[in-house]
Amino acid sequence: MAKRGYHHGNLRQALVDACLALIEAKGPTGFTLSEAAREAGVTPAAVYRHFEGREDLIAEAALQGYEIFADLMDYAYNEGKPSALAAFEATGRAYLAFARKYPGHYVAMFESGISIQRTPELNATATRAMGVFEKAADELSQHIPEHKRPPPQMFSAHIWAMSHGVVELFARGSPGTKSPFPPEDLLETGIGIYLRGLGLIAPDD
Repeated sequence: MAKRGYHHGNLRQALVDACLALIEAKGPTGFTLSEAAREAGVTPAAVYRHFEGREDLIAEAALQGYEIFADLMDYAYNEGKPSALAAFEATGRAYLAFARKYPGHYVAMFESGISIQRTPELNATATRAMGVFEKAADELSQHIPEHKRPPPQMFSAHIWAMSHGVVELFARGSPGTKSPFPPEDLLETGIGIYLRGLGLIAPDD
């Protein structure tokens, strides 16, 4: 694996970048802090100027991932307006797009075992990101009679679970799980079935 090294004194970010590369190559538990230092082109001792250990480094990668994710979700949501349905569907597609474009961040966020409660900043950023799902679900659910309306948190959790499942099984090249359909189509049809069940879109003829 080629060393990335660091420039202009930005050692902290060089270590995060090294961490992300190693996560993509080996998973969140498949590398040591010494390997991250070597990938960044510094000595292991230099790492401790910025991070207490590997989990602290991965937590920073997760934080940066949630920041990107939150901005992407906000953008997708706002691009889908003024239609509540279009905004809601756009957030689902944004989840899939993020996982594909930022696989290291995605794993650090959702598969590393790092709790979003680890730091107040991580919790706030993760809450902002997932809050877009809930906002989109809440607006769309206003079209359902109140006595039949699921809580927005449940509504958004269903779509999150569906999006996460498509990513895990079909969008990241997991061995033995190749689908005959593009992940985007799987997600779109799955969301469509779910929304039809809630009466939010018309059934097929």
